[in-house]
Amino acid sequence: MFFAAAFAALFVPAFAQQNEEVFNSKSAVMNAEIPAYVILPDSYAASPKRTYPTVYLLHGYGGNYTVWLKRTKPDLQKLASAFDTIIVCPEGAASWYWDAPKNPASKFETYITTELVPQIDAKYRTVKSPSARAISGFSMGGHGALWLAFRHRKIFGACGALSGGVDIRPFSDNWKMIESLGELADNKDVWDSHTVINLIYTLPRDGSFAIYIDCGVNDFFYQVNEEFHKQLLYNRVPHDYITRPGAHNHEYWNNAIDYQMLFFKKFFARSGL
Repeated sequence: MFFAAAFAALFVPAFAQQNEEVFNSKSAVMNAEIPAYVILPDSYAASPKRTYPTVYLLHGYGGNYTVWLKRTKPDLQKLASAFDTIIVCPEGAASWYWDAPKNPASKFETYITTELVPQIDAKYRTVKSPSARAISGFSMGGHGALWLAFRHRKIFGACGALSGGVDIRPFSDNWKMIESLGELADNKDVWDSHTVINLIYTLPRDGSFAIYIDCGVNDFFYQVNEEFHKQLLYNRVPHDYITRPGAHNHEYWNNAIDYQMLFFKKFFARSGL
């Protein structure tokens, strides 16, 4: 199988530091061993009875599970320590984090929600509750984080997107999405059902589900994020929406994740964490 061969070729990068480790999860649904980076706070080893909230950070198209640490936020472990949170950076290939209708071998939605999360909870001292579990990502990973959280609110109680592709349909010729969904002209219903902007109507309006959207005004995804924000307002879904000067790049995400981690920390505090 392609995924098994591809993941087997991955290795532990030389930039790994203390409290940063590769966790190889076993995926039955994709018949592969799939890596994720796990970043532990400084207090983890010294507090053997303590449990921690978890933030999952998804990478963008063209990246892999190493990109958050290798390029986007090399000091991510400092954030984990500052907020006393376990951070998990999964491998997502070029999947957009769906179970791809046109590619049965790619089932990243099922993998992350039914295989990776339970295995992380079994291996590490996590608080096993959506009130202590958040997910975010940049670009493709922003779409993926909202897709997974919107559809699996019993797993993720908070979510965010940095420069996320929150409406994929204007970009149907890009980033190999056709391989997952087929041609837009021939598969309009599939595309409509696999873009997160069309899931807004399913969301609660009582503030129990925390959403944070962030996009730079010079980003090519800026207009779809503006429309996403308007649709959240129209549907009376509570959320935070941040825009500021910036483009679709790692410099922007390096800065933006600091604020998003604070947002998640405040969400976790609702449960006394």
